[in-house]
Amino acid sequence: MFIQNQKFTKRGKASFQNKYLCRVEENDRMKHIRNFCIIAHIDHGKSTLADRLLDYTGAVTSREKQDQLLDDMDLERERGITIKSHAIQMEYEFQGEEYVFNLIDTPGHVDFSYEVSRSIAACEGALLVVDAAQSIQAQTISNLYLALENDLEIIPILNKVDLPSANPDEVTDDIVDLLGCDPGEVIPASAKTGLGIDNILAAIIARIPPPKGEKDAPLQALIFDSIYNPFRGVETYFRIINGQINKGQKIKFMATGKTYFADEIGTLKLKQAPKKTISAGDVGYLITGIKEAKEVKVGDTLTGTDNPTQDAIAGFEEVKPMVFAGIYPVDNEDYEELRASMEKLQLNDASLVFVPESSAALGFGFRCGFLGMLHLEIIQERLEREFNMTVITTVPNVSYHAYTKKSPDEIILVNNPTDLPDPSFLDRVEEPYIKASIITKSDFVGNVMSLCIEKRGVITNQTYLTTERVELNFDMPLAEIVFDFYDRLKTVSKGYASFDYAPIGMRASKLVKVDILLNANPVDALSALIHADNAYTIGKKMCEKLRELIPRQQFDIPIQAAIGAKIISRETIKALRKDVTAKCYGGDITRKRKLLEKQKKGKKKMRQVGSVEIPQQAFMAVLKLNE
Repeated sequence: MFIQNQKFTKRGKASFQNKYLCRVEENDRMKHIRNFCIIAHIDHGKSTLADRLLDYTGAVTSREKQDQLLDDMDLERERGITIKSHAIQMEYEFQGEEYVFNLIDTPGHVDFSYEVSRSIAACEGALLVVDAAQSIQAQTISNLYLALENDLEIIPILNKVDLPSANPDEVTDDIVDLLGCDPGEVIPASAKTGLGIDNILAAIIARIPPPKGEKDAPLQALIFDSIYNPFRGVETYFRIINGQINKGQKIKFMATGKTYFADEIGTLKLKQAPKKTISAGDVGYLITGIKEAKEVKVGDTLTGTDNPTQDAIAGFEEVKPMVFAGIYPVDNEDYEELRASMEKLQLNDASLVFVPESSAALGFGFRCGFLGMLHLEIIQERLEREFNMTVITTVPNVSYHAYTKKSPDEIILVNNPTDLPDPSFLDRVEEPYIKASIITKSDFVGNVMSLCIEKRGVITNQTYLTTERVELNFDMPLAEIVFDFYDRLKTVSKGYASFDYAPIGMRASKLVKVDILLNANPVDALSALIHADNAYTIGKKMCEKLRELIPRQQFDIPIQAAIGAKIISRETIKALRKDVTAKCYGGDITRKRKLLEKQKKGKKKMRQVGSVEIPQQAFMAVLKLNE
C-alpha cells in the first residue's frame, strides 16, 4: 500500500512539474511576442514605414520587395491610401533573443473607422506616425483616441525628417503637447531612406507590453478582418486573447451562432504558414470553407464548441451603411451581368449592401448602401475595372427616419426619396447628424466656418492646438457632407484642412422632397430630400444645370422643380426650329402664318408623344451645383 502511494506521488509530482514547465515555456513564448498597428493620417508614410520594417526584419526577400507591399490593390497604389487592412508576421533578433512581431495594418480613411477600431483592439501597442512637414491631422487624432481607449502603448514617430520642408522641432512640440510625453520619446525617422528604423524596432520591444492571456482558458479570439479566396472560401484573420485553437477543431462564431471545422489554421507571413496549433497572444488565419462573406463579421468572437467562453469580446457592431445611391446599367440588357458583378464584389467586401429597385427613368438597377463617399467611388471604379461594367450612379443620399401622424412612434426607414410618405400624412422627418472635427491653419478659420455654417453646421468647440493650427468641432447633418463638402473644404483652405467625423444620432429636421419634372413627367432618379430653407436655391440650380446638359429636341422641353404640387422653379430648353418660311419670298403674310401654324401643331403633337433622353452626366449634376 505504501509503495503504491509512493508511486502515485511520484507520478503526480512529474505531471505537476510538466505543467509548471509548460507554463514557464508559455510565459517565455508570450514575452517574445509584440502585437502592434500603425496609425497615421492619409499620406503620412504608413505603408512606406511598413515596407521598411519588413526589410529590416528580413520578412521579405529582395525578389519580393516592392513599394506599398501590403497594399495589393491597384486602386490603393494609385491613390496612395490603404483600403483593405492587412496583417503580417515578422521575426527579429535583438540582443541574442528571437522576437515575433505581428503588424496589423489599418485603413487610412474615415469611411473605414470601424475596421480601424477592431484592428486596434487586437493590439497592445501602436506606432503613431506624424509627417514632419504636415504635422498632426484630424485622422491622426481620431485614431489616437481609439488607441488610448483600448489602453495601447503609443510610440510617437516623426516621419519624413529628411524633407527640405520638414519642421522637426515644431512638430515634435505638437506631438509632446498632444501626448504629454517627453521630447526624447519621439523617434525621428525617414521611412523612405530607412533612417531611425532600428530605433523603432528597439522601442517596439522595450515599450510595447507582451500579450496577456491564459493558454488553458476557454478559446476566445477576436476577428479583425476577412478576405475571400475564390478557391478556398472566406479566410478569417483573428487574434487569440485566451486559449488555443487546433487544426480540425470545431469552432463557433458567437455573433451568428454558426459552427464550422477549422480545416486549416496558421500564421500570416508574406505567404500563409500553416500550423497545427495557435495559442494565446498569437495572430493567425482560419479557413473553414465558408462561402458567404456575410457570415464572418469583423469584431465577432471565435470560441470552441467543447469548452466555449461565456464572454464575447466587447465592441462588436453590425457595420451600417451611411450613404445610399442607385447603381443602374447603361443598357438594361446588362442587368443580370451587373447583379453577378455586385455579388462577386460583395464576397470581397461584406460592408457593401444592395437590393434590387426599378426607376421609371433608368429601368432596373440596385439601391446600394456604402460606408461613405470614398467607398462609393471605390465600388464604382472596381465595377468598371474588374468587370467592365459601365454604370449610371444616381445622386447619393443618406438614410432618414420618417414618422406619420397616424402612428407617430413607428419608424419608416427612408433610403430613397421616393419612399417618403405623402406630406399630408407626415408628422416629422429625422436625419443623421455627425460630430465633425476639422484641423486647419488659423488663416483659414473664417473660410472654413462660413462653409460649415452654409452646410447647416453648428460650431461646438474651437481649440488652438498651436498658434498656427486650430481644431474646429461642428455638429452637422450627414447629408450635407456626402456631396462636395470635402472638395470645397480643401479649396477654401488651400489644401491645409483635414477632416474627420463620427455619427451622433438622429435629429428632427424640416426636410422636403424636391422632384424634377421633364416635359411634365417626374424623373424619380433626380428626386432629392433637401432642407426646406435650401429647397428653392437647389431646385433653381438643378433646373439651370439640366438645361445646359440635356440636348435640344424638335420641341420645347420644360424643366421644373416641384415640392408636392407646387412648382418652385422652371427652365425651358428651346426647340430646334426648321425655317419653314424660307421658301416664301414676298407675297401675302397669310401664307407664312399658315406654314407656322402647321409647324406649331406638329410641335405640340411631338411634345405629347416625344420622350426626352437624359445623358449620364445629368444624374450627377447635383454634385457640381457650386461649380
